[in-house]
Amino acid sequence: MALTAESESRLYRSLRVASGAAAHLVALGFPAAVAVLARPGSSLFSWHPLLMALAFSFLMTEALLIFSPETSLLRSFSRKVRVRAHWALQLLALLCALLGLGIISYNKHLNGKGHFVTWHGLTGLLAVLYTGGQCAGGVLLLYPKLMKNWTLAKLKLYHATSGLVGYLLGCASLMLGMCSLWFTTTVTGASWYLAMLCPLVTSLVIMNQVSNAYLYRKRSQH
Repeated sequence: MALTAESESRLYRSLRVASGAAAHLVALGFPAAVAVLARPGSSLFSWHPLLMALAFSFLMTEALLIFSPETSLLRSFSRKVRVRAHWALQLLALLCALLGLGIISYNKHLNGKGHFVTWHGLTGLLAVLYTGGQCAGGVLLLYPKLMKNWTLAKLKLYHATSGLVGYLLGCASLMLGMCSLWFTTTVTGASWYLAMLCPLVTSLVIMNQVSNAYLYRKRSQH
C-alpha cells in the first residue's frame, strides 16, 4: 500500500530524528574511543589524535547539529542563543585543531620527519586552514552591514555550504588518519571498519541537514 504524503513526511522526520541521535552518539563516542587508544599524556604524539577527534568529530559536529530542527540539544532556546553556542563550539574546534596541528608538527621536528608529506597531513592542514577562514567568514553574519551588496539570506547560504565543505574536509582528514601506521596497528579487524563508519555517519547527517535547510528549500522556491 502506498504511503500518504502525511505518513511519508512522518517517516522521513522519524528517520532524521534517528540519524541525528546517531550523529550525537558518534560525535561523543569516537573521541572517547580515540582517547582510550591514544592514552593522552603517554607521549607528545598522543595528544594529536585526541585533539583532532575532538575538533572535527565532537565540537564541529555539535556546532552544526545545534541548528537541526529535530535533534538540536538547544532547540528550545532562541536562535540568538544557538548562534552564540555555534560560535563558541566552532572556536573551540579551531583551537583544538590548531593545537593538534602544532603538536604533530613539533613532534615531527623532534624526530626529524618530513612535514605534510602524506595525504593525511595535507588534508589535515587544509582542513585546519579552511576552518580558520570559515570562522573568520562567520563574522560577516554577525555584522552583515559589512557586506552591503549581499543579503543576509545569501550570506547564510554561502556560510552554510562553505562550512559543509570544511566539515567534510575535517572528516576526510580523520578517515585518512585511520589509514596511518599508528591507527592500523592499534585498531584491526572489524573495529577498524566500525571506526571508519563514524565520520561517514556524521558527514551524511550534516549533509542532509544543510541540504534540507538551504539547498532543497532554495530550489523549491524557484
